[in-house]
Amino acid sequence: MSRPDPDSFLPLSAAAFYVLVALADGDKHGYAVLKDIRKRTGGKVSLTAGALYAVVKRLSDDELIEESDERPDAELDDERRRYYRVTPLGRRVAQAEIRRMQAAVALARTKKLFGRPARAED
Repeated sequence: MSRPDPDSFLPLSAAAFYVLVALADGDKHGYAVLKDIRKRTGGKVSLTAGALYAVVKRLSDDELIEESDERPDAELDDERRRYYRVTPLGRRVAQAEIRRMQAAVALARTKKLFGRPARAED
């Protein structure tokens, strides 16, 4: 069985990218993913629960994330929560998306769209 090319998943939607980033440092349940995204983006990105679970389903179907069977202490957890983790493929896809975004920013810099304030004569 051949490994999928991470670039074949690109470009990711912003929501999919932020979910992969939220899960990059460890397993999280849905509400924790929402809070992580909101916190790390300074509130500029705020997904609804419905939007999150649509993204989670798509990422799961593509095998970029998976449900985790590891749970915190039962006293600290609600058994109804589902925990998710990024898969090795999901990590490679996120890294490929970061490279794609870096290339886009580099292109914008060559066109003087980014990197320094515009002057009146530009």
